[in-house]
Amino acid sequence: MATQRRMLQSLAPAPAMTLRDRFVAVRHRWRTLLRLAAATSAAYAVSTHVLGHEQAFFAPIAAVIVLLAGAGLRQRLLVELIVGVALGVLIGELLILAIGRGVWQLGLVVVLTAAIVHFSGLAGLARTQAVNSAVLLATVIPAPGADNPALTRFLDALVGGVCGLAMILLLPRNATRDIAVEVRPLLEQLQRVLHGVAQALRDGDPARADDALDLARGLQGQVNTAINTAENVAEVASMSPVRWHQRREVARYAAVLGDIDNAIRDARVLARRVGTLLRLGESCSEQMHRSIELLADGVHLFEAGLDDSATQAEAQEELVEAVRLALESLTGQLTVNRAAVAAQVRSLAADVLFASGMTRDELDVRLDF
Repeated sequence: MATQRRMLQSLAPAPAMTLRDRFVAVRHRWRTLLRLAAATSAAYAVSTHVLGHEQAFFAPIAAVIVLLAGAGLRQRLLVELIVGVALGVLIGELLILAIGRGVWQLGLVVVLTAAIVHFSGLAGLARTQAVNSAVLLATVIPAPGADNPALTRFLDALVGGVCGLAMILLLPRNATRDIAVEVRPLLEQLQRVLHGVAQALRDGDPARADDALDLARGLQGQVNTAINTAENVAEVASMSPVRWHQRREVARYAAVLGDIDNAIRDARVLARRVGTLLRLGESCSEQMHRSIELLADGVHLFEAGLDDSATQAEAQEELVEAVRLALESLTGQLTVNRAAVAAQVRSLAADVLFASGMTRDELDVRLDF
Protein backbone atom coordinates (compact mmCIF):
# COMPACT_ATOMS: atom_id res chain seq x y z
CA MET A 1 0.00 0.00 0.00
CA ALA A 2 2.83 2.39 0.88
CA THR A 3 4.52 1.68 -2.43
CA GLN A 4 1.32 2.35 -4.37
CA ARG A 5 0.71 5.58 -2.44
CA ARG A 6 4.26 6.72 -3.22
CA MET A 7 3.72 5.93 -6.89
CA LEU A 8 0.52 7.98 -7.01
CA GLN A 9 2.20 10.91 -5.28
CA SER A 10 5.16 10.75 -7.66
CA LEU A 11 2.82 11.02 -10.65
CA ALA A 12 1.13 14.17 -9.36
CA PRO A 13 1.82 17.18 -11.59
CA ALA A 14 4.62 19.47 -10.47
CA PRO A 15 3.22 22.64 -8.84
CA ALA A 16 3.61 25.97 -10.59
CA MET A 17 6.11 28.46 -9.20
CA THR A 18 4.63 30.63 -6.47
CA LEU A 19 5.54 34.25 -5.80
CA ARG A 20 7.75 33.07 -2.95
CA ASP A 21 9.50 30.60 -5.29
CA ARG A 22 10.27 33.45 -7.66
CA PHE A 23 11.77 35.56 -4.87
CA VAL A 24 13.89 32.58 -3.80
CA ALA A 25 15.06 32.08 -7.41
CA VAL A 26 16.11 35.74 -7.60
CA ARG A 27 17.88 35.45 -4.25
CA HIS A 28 19.86 32.48 -5.55
CA ARG A 29 21.08 34.68 -8.41
CA TRP A 30 22.77 37.15 -6.08
CA ARG A 31 26.21 36.41 -7.52
CA THR A 32 25.05 37.19 -11.05
CA LEU A 33 23.42 40.42 -9.93
CA LEU A 34 26.51 41.46 -7.97
CA ARG A 35 28.78 40.65 -10.91
CA LEU A 36 26.62 42.71 -13.25
CA ALA A 37 26.65 45.70 -10.91
CA ALA A 38 30.38 45.55 -10.24
CA ALA A 39 31.45 44.87 -13.85
CA THR A 40 29.31 47.56 -15.47
CA SER A 41 30.26 50.17 -12.86
CA ALA A 42 33.95 49.31 -13.11
CA ALA A 43 33.93 49.34 -16.91
CA TYR A 44 32.20 52.71 -17.04
CA ALA A 45 34.49 54.16 -14.38
CA VAL A 46 37.67 53.02 -16.12
CA SER A 47 36.59 54.27 -19.54
CA THR A 48 35.29 57.57 -18.19
CA HIS A 49 37.73 58.50 -15.43
CA VAL A 50 40.90 56.67 -16.43
CA LEU A 51 40.74 56.83 -20.23
CA GLY A 52 38.78 60.08 -20.30
CA HIS A 53 36.08 58.94 -22.72
CA GLU A 54 33.03 61.20 -22.62
CA GLN A 55 30.57 58.71 -24.15
CA ALA A 56 31.70 55.43 -22.64
CA PHE A 57 28.33 53.72 -23.07
CA PHE A 58 29.75 50.66 -24.80
CA ALA A 59 32.10 49.69 -21.95
CA PRO A 60 29.27 48.54 -19.62
CA ILE A 61 27.44 47.03 -22.61
CA ALA A 62 30.48 44.89 -23.42
CA ALA A 63 30.71 43.80 -19.77
CA VAL A 64 27.06 42.65 -19.82
CA ILE A 65 27.57 40.73 -23.07
CA VAL A 66 30.52 38.80 -21.66
CA LEU A 67 28.86 38.16 -18.27
CA LEU A 68 25.60 36.86 -19.74
CA ALA A 69 27.21 34.84 -22.52
CA GLY A 70 26.30 31.22 -23.07
CA ALA A 71 28.21 28.29 -21.63
CA GLY A 72 31.79 27.87 -22.71
CA LEU A 73 31.79 31.07 -24.77
CA ARG A 74 33.23 33.80 -22.59
CA GLN A 75 36.91 33.43 -23.47
CA ARG A 76 36.09 33.29 -27.17
CA LEU A 77 33.47 36.02 -26.79
CA LEU A 78 36.02 38.57 -25.65
CA VAL A 79 38.07 37.97 -28.78
CA GLU A 80 35.00 38.01 -31.04
CA LEU A 81 33.72 41.14 -29.35
CA ILE A 82 36.95 43.02 -29.95
CA VAL A 83 37.37 41.74 -33.53
CA GLY A 84 33.79 42.64 -34.41
CA VAL A 85 34.00 46.07 -32.86
CA ALA A 86 37.34 46.81 -34.50
CA LEU A 87 36.12 45.81 -37.94
CA GLY A 88 32.82 47.63 -37.51
CA VAL A 89 34.39 50.89 -36.39
CA LEU A 90 36.96 50.73 -39.17
CA ILE A 91 34.39 50.20 -41.90
CA GLY A 92 31.88 52.57 -40.36
CA GLU A 93 34.39 55.35 -39.81
CA LEU A 94 35.71 55.16 -43.38
CA LEU A 95 32.19 55.24 -44.82
CA ILE A 96 31.08 58.11 -42.59
CA LEU A 97 34.14 60.12 -43.54
CA ALA A 98 33.24 59.59 -47.19
CA ILE A 99 29.45 60.10 -47.16
CA GLY A 100 28.66 61.73 -43.80
CA ARG A 101 25.73 61.02 -41.43
CA GLY A 102 22.05 60.91 -42.30
CA VAL A 103 19.05 58.69 -42.91
CA TRP A 104 20.08 57.17 -46.22
CA GLN A 105 23.73 57.11 -45.12
CA LEU A 106 22.79 54.94 -42.15
CA GLY A 107 21.11 52.35 -44.39
CA LEU A 108 24.07 52.32 -46.75
CA VAL A 109 26.58 51.98 -43.89
CA VAL A 110 24.68 49.03 -42.41
CA VAL A 111 24.33 47.24 -45.75
CA LEU A 112 27.96 47.71 -46.75
CA THR A 113 29.29 46.76 -43.33
CA ALA A 114 27.16 43.59 -43.18
CA ALA A 115 28.25 42.64 -46.71
CA ILE A 116 31.95 43.18 -45.98
CA VAL A 117 31.78 41.29 -42.69
CA HIS A 118 29.95 38.39 -44.35
CA PHE A 119 32.53 38.36 -47.14
CA SER A 120 35.35 38.26 -44.57
CA GLY A 121 33.91 35.05 -43.11
CA LEU A 122 33.12 36.39 -39.63
CA ALA A 123 30.02 34.95 -37.95
CA GLY A 124 28.13 34.99 -34.68
CA LEU A 125 28.91 37.72 -32.21
CA ALA A 126 31.73 39.19 -34.32
CA ARG A 127 29.31 39.86 -37.17
CA THR A 128 26.64 41.28 -34.87
CA GLN A 129 29.02 43.62 -33.10
CA ALA A 130 30.59 44.81 -36.35
CA VAL A 131 27.18 45.92 -37.64
CA ASN A 132 26.22 47.38 -34.25
CA SER A 133 29.43 49.36 -34.16
CA ALA A 134 28.78 50.81 -37.59
CA VAL A 135 25.21 51.73 -36.60
CA LEU A 136 26.35 53.53 -33.46
CA LEU A 137 29.07 55.41 -35.29
CA ALA A 138 26.55 56.50 -37.92
CA THR A 139 23.90 57.64 -35.43
CA VAL A 140 25.74 58.86 -32.32
CA ILE A 141 27.41 62.20 -32.97
CA PRO A 142 30.63 62.49 -30.95
CA ALA A 143 30.75 65.16 -28.27
CA PRO A 144 32.70 68.31 -29.21
CA GLY A 145 36.40 67.74 -28.63
CA ALA A 146 35.96 63.98 -28.13
CA ASP A 147 38.69 61.62 -29.16
CA ASN A 148 38.59 59.48 -32.30
CA PRO A 149 35.30 57.53 -31.95
CA ALA A 150 36.79 54.45 -33.61
CA LEU A 151 39.60 54.21 -31.09
CA THR A 152 37.43 55.00 -28.06
CA ARG A 153 34.79 52.45 -29.09
CA PHE A 154 37.46 49.79 -29.49
CA LEU A 155 39.02 50.58 -26.10
CA ASP A 156 35.61 50.60 -24.42
CA ALA A 157 34.91 47.12 -25.79
CA LEU A 158 38.23 45.90 -24.44
CA VAL A 159 37.67 47.47 -21.01
CA GLY A 160 34.14 46.11 -20.72
CA GLY A 161 35.14 42.62 -21.78
CA VAL A 162 38.05 42.50 -19.34
CA CYS A 163 35.86 43.78 -16.48
CA GLY A 164 33.27 41.10 -17.23
CA LEU A 165 35.88 38.35 -17.19
CA ALA A 166 37.42 39.76 -14.00
CA MET A 167 34.08 39.48 -12.19
CA ILE A 168 33.71 35.87 -13.35
CA LEU A 169 37.13 35.09 -11.89
CA LEU A 170 36.71 37.05 -8.66
CA LEU A 171 33.03 36.24 -7.96
CA PRO A 172 32.50 32.84 -9.62
CA ARG A 173 29.33 30.81 -9.32
CA ASN A 174 29.41 27.77 -7.04
CA ALA A 175 30.13 25.25 -9.77
CA THR A 176 29.43 22.05 -7.81
CA ARG A 177 26.23 23.33 -6.25
CA ASP A 178 24.85 24.71 -9.51
CA ILE A 179 25.34 21.49 -11.46
CA ALA A 180 23.93 19.43 -8.56
CA VAL A 181 20.81 21.61 -8.59
CA GLU A 182 20.28 20.57 -12.23
CA VAL A 183 21.12 16.87 -11.87
CA ARG A 184 19.09 15.93 -8.80
CA PRO A 185 15.67 17.07 -10.12
CA LEU A 186 16.25 15.03 -13.28
CA LEU A 187 16.81 11.92 -11.18
CA GLU A 188 13.67 12.67 -9.18
CA GLN A 189 11.66 13.02 -12.38
CA LEU A 190 13.13 9.78 -13.71
CA GLN A 191 11.85 8.07 -10.56
CA ARG A 192 8.36 9.47 -11.26
CA VAL A 193 8.48 8.03 -14.76
CA LEU A 194 9.51 4.59 -13.54
CA HIS A 195 6.91 4.53 -10.78
CA GLY A 196 4.29 5.42 -13.39
CA VAL A 197 5.40 2.57 -15.66
CA ALA A 198 5.37 0.10 -12.75
CA GLN A 199 1.88 1.22 -11.74
CA ALA A 200 0.68 0.85 -15.34
CA LEU A 201 1.91 -2.74 -15.39
CA ARG A 202 0.38 -3.52 -12.01
CA ASP A 203 -3.04 -2.07 -12.96
CA GLY A 204 -2.96 -3.19 -16.60
CA ASP A 205 -3.59 0.45 -17.54
CA PRO A 206 -1.95 1.62 -20.81
CA ALA A 207 -3.08 5.20 -20.13
CA ARG A 208 -0.74 5.34 -17.12
CA ALA A 209 2.11 4.19 -19.31
CA ASP A 210 1.24 6.94 -21.80
CA ASP A 211 1.28 9.51 -18.99
CA ALA A 212 4.71 8.29 -17.92
CA LEU A 213 5.87 8.53 -21.54
CA ASP A 214 4.64 12.13 -21.77
CA LEU A 215 6.48 12.97 -18.57
CA ALA A 216 9.70 11.41 -19.87
CA ARG A 217 9.41 13.26 -23.17
CA GLY A 218 8.94 16.53 -21.32
CA LEU A 219 12.28 16.12 -19.56
CA GLN A 220 14.37 16.81 -22.65
CA GLY A 221 14.28 20.56 -22.10
CA GLN A 222 15.55 20.09 -18.53
CA VAL A 223 18.27 17.78 -19.82
CA ASN A 224 19.42 20.38 -22.35
CA THR A 225 19.43 23.08 -19.68
CA ALA A 226 21.46 20.86 -17.38
CA ILE A 227 23.97 20.13 -20.15
CA ASN A 228 24.38 23.87 -20.79
CA THR A 229 24.87 24.43 -17.07
CA ALA A 230 27.48 21.67 -16.95
CA GLU A 231 29.43 23.34 -19.76
CA ASN A 232 29.13 26.70 -18.03
CA VAL A 233 30.28 25.57 -14.61
CA ALA A 234 33.10 23.52 -16.14
CA GLU A 235 34.33 26.73 -17.77
CA VAL A 236 34.06 28.59 -14.46
CA ALA A 237 35.89 25.83 -12.58
CA SER A 238 38.71 25.88 -15.14
CA MET A 239 39.01 29.68 -15.31
CA SER A 240 38.60 30.83 -11.71
CA PRO A 241 41.31 29.96 -9.17
CA VAL A 242 38.61 30.23 -6.49
CA ARG A 243 36.88 27.18 -8.01
CA TRP A 244 39.84 25.11 -9.17
CA HIS A 245 39.31 22.68 -6.28
CA GLN A 246 35.87 21.85 -7.74
CA ARG A 247 37.10 20.74 -11.15
CA ARG A 248 37.10 17.03 -10.36
CA GLU A 249 33.64 17.14 -8.77
CA VAL A 250 32.23 19.16 -11.68
CA ALA A 251 33.69 16.67 -14.15
CA ARG A 252 32.05 13.81 -12.23
CA TYR A 253 28.65 15.48 -12.30
CA ALA A 254 29.04 16.21 -16.03
CA ALA A 255 29.79 12.54 -16.68
CA VAL A 256 26.80 11.51 -14.56
CA LEU A 257 24.60 13.86 -16.57
CA GLY A 258 25.46 12.11 -19.81
CA ASP A 259 24.41 8.77 -18.35
CA ILE A 260 21.21 10.28 -16.94
CA ASP A 261 20.36 11.61 -20.38
CA ASN A 262 20.73 8.08 -21.76
CA ALA A 263 18.66 6.67 -18.90
CA ILE A 264 15.80 9.10 -19.59
CA ARG A 265 15.86 8.12 -23.26
CA ASP A 266 15.67 4.46 -22.21
CA ALA A 267 12.77 5.32 -19.90
CA ARG A 268 10.87 6.76 -22.86
CA VAL A 269 11.33 3.53 -24.79
CA LEU A 270 10.37 1.49 -21.72
CA ALA A 271 7.14 3.45 -21.21
CA ARG A 272 6.25 3.17 -24.89
CA ARG A 273 6.86 -0.60 -24.91
CA VAL A 274 4.81 -1.14 -21.75
CA GLY A 275 1.93 0.86 -23.23
CA THR A 276 2.04 -1.24 -26.40
CA LEU A 277 2.22 -4.46 -24.40
CA LEU A 278 -0.85 -3.54 -22.34
CA ARG A 279 -2.88 -2.40 -25.35
CA LEU A 280 -2.24 -5.76 -26.99
CA GLY A 281 -3.52 -7.56 -23.90
CA GLU A 282 -0.19 -9.19 -23.08
CA SER A 283 0.52 -9.96 -19.46
CA CYS A 284 3.66 -9.71 -17.38
CA SER A 285 4.53 -11.58 -14.21
CA GLU A 286 4.75 -10.02 -10.78
CA GLN A 287 8.53 -10.15 -11.18
CA MET A 288 8.42 -7.59 -13.99
CA HIS A 289 6.34 -5.19 -11.88
CA ARG A 290 8.77 -5.62 -9.02
CA SER A 291 11.73 -5.19 -11.36
CA ILE A 292 10.66 -1.71 -12.45
CA GLU A 293 9.86 -0.75 -8.85
CA LEU A 294 13.37 -1.79 -7.86
CA LEU A 295 14.71 0.19 -10.81
CA ALA A 296 12.99 3.31 -9.45
CA ASP A 297 14.28 2.55 -5.95
CA GLY A 298 17.80 2.17 -7.34
CA VAL A 299 17.57 5.56 -9.03
CA HIS A 300 16.35 7.06 -5.75
CA LEU A 301 19.29 5.57 -3.83
CA PHE A 302 21.70 6.73 -6.51
CA GLU A 303 20.37 10.30 -6.23
CA ALA A 304 20.50 10.19 -2.43
CA GLY A 305 24.04 8.84 -2.49
CA LEU A 306 25.66 11.12 -5.05
CA ASP A 307 28.07 12.16 -2.30
CA ASP A 308 28.06 8.89 -0.36
CA SER A 309 29.89 5.83 -1.66
CA ALA A 310 28.10 3.47 0.76
CA THR A 311 24.68 4.51 -0.54
CA GLN A 312 25.97 4.22 -4.10
CA ALA A 313 26.90 0.61 -3.43
CA GLU A 314 23.39 -0.01 -2.11
CA ALA A 315 21.95 1.58 -5.25
CA GLN A 316 24.05 -0.71 -7.41
CA GLU A 317 22.66 -3.78 -5.64
CA GLU A 318 19.08 -2.59 -6.20
CA LEU A 319 19.73 -1.98 -9.91
CA VAL A 320 21.41 -5.35 -10.41
CA GLU A 321 18.49 -7.06 -8.67
CA ALA A 322 16.06 -5.19 -10.91
CA VAL A 323 17.79 -6.59 -13.99
CA ARG A 324 17.82 -10.12 -12.54
CA LEU A 325 14.08 -10.02 -11.91
CA ALA A 326 13.37 -8.59 -15.36
CA LEU A 327 15.29 -11.38 -17.07
CA GLU A 328 13.74 -14.08 -14.89
CA SER A 329 10.28 -12.79 -15.78
CA LEU A 330 10.85 -13.92 -19.38
CA THR A 331 10.28 -17.57 -18.54
CA GLY A 332 7.25 -19.05 -20.24
CA GLN A 333 5.69 -17.56 -23.38
CA LEU A 334 8.01 -14.93 -24.85
CA THR A 335 6.80 -12.02 -26.94
CA VAL A 336 8.64 -9.19 -28.64
CA ASN A 337 7.21 -6.61 -26.26
CA ARG A 338 8.03 -8.56 -23.10
CA ALA A 339 11.58 -9.10 -24.33
CA ALA A 340 11.87 -5.39 -25.22
CA VAL A 341 10.67 -4.34 -21.75
CA ALA A 342 13.28 -6.57 -20.07
CA ALA A 343 15.96 -5.27 -22.42
CA GLN A 344 15.10 -1.65 -21.57
CA VAL A 345 15.23 -2.41 -17.85
CA ARG A 346 18.74 -3.73 -18.37
CA SER A 347 19.77 -0.75 -20.53
CA LEU A 348 18.42 1.80 -18.06
CA ALA A 349 20.01 0.04 -15.11
CA ALA A 350 23.30 -0.08 -17.00
CA ASP A 351 23.19 3.69 -17.61
CA VAL A 352 22.69 4.43 -13.91
CA LEU A 353 25.35 1.86 -12.96
CA PHE A 354 27.78 3.63 -15.30
CA ALA A 355 26.89 6.89 -13.60
CA SER A 356 27.63 5.29 -10.21
CA GLY A 357 31.17 4.50 -11.35
CA MET A 358 30.85 0.89 -12.44
CA THR A 359 33.07 -0.03 -15.39
CA ARG A 360 31.93 -1.90 -18.48
CA ASP A 361 33.79 -5.02 -17.44
CA GLU A 362 32.18 -4.93 -13.99
CA LEU A 363 28.83 -4.31 -15.58
CA ASP A 364 29.10 -7.32 -17.87
CA VAL A 365 29.98 -9.53 -14.90
CA ARG A 366 27.23 -8.24 -12.61
CA LEU A 367 24.45 -8.32 -15.24
CA ASP A 368 25.42 -11.60 -16.92
CA PHE A 369 22.79 -13.88 -15.36
